[in-house]
Amino acid sequence: MLHVLIHMDRHVERATSEQISRMIATNPVVVRRMMAGMRDRGVVMSEKGHGGGWQLTRSLDKISLRDVYEGVGAPPLFNIGPEAELSFCLVEQAVDRRLDTTLKDAETRLLAQFDTITVEDVAEDFEQQLKTTERGTSCSAGSGPT
Repeated sequence: MLHVLIHMDRHVERATSEQISRMIATNPVVVRRMMAGMRDRGVVMSEKGHGGGWQLTRSLDKISLRDVYEGVGAPPLFNIGPEAELSFCLVEQAVDRRLDTTLKDAETRLLAQFDTITVEDVAEDFEQQLKTTERGTSCSAGSGPT
């Protein structure tokens, strides 16, 4: 989604779900679902009909990584932890409790950090890297317009 938002800001003011799907190599239906979440967060809007499509409603410096994270459905941040069935083993229960507490604390701190980073920060990081890249390409082959 960060890729899409930066492209929408820097390269295409308005993009259809089909154009975005080619940009990120996925199905337009998946794009519409993701963009609907971003619309619910007030990040994008859409217009139907000829010349329609998705466009930003805020500048990138007004969109935090937390907005994007929540806009795409707040998926699990960590793919580890005590998500398995309850164990009768007291050692495993102790480990699971400690892991759960630690991961919740880490998630709280990470989301707080997401609040402080804007999509503009990421775009500026990209532009700085682009200046120092010999090839001068902004995207890997096949990932869409640069």
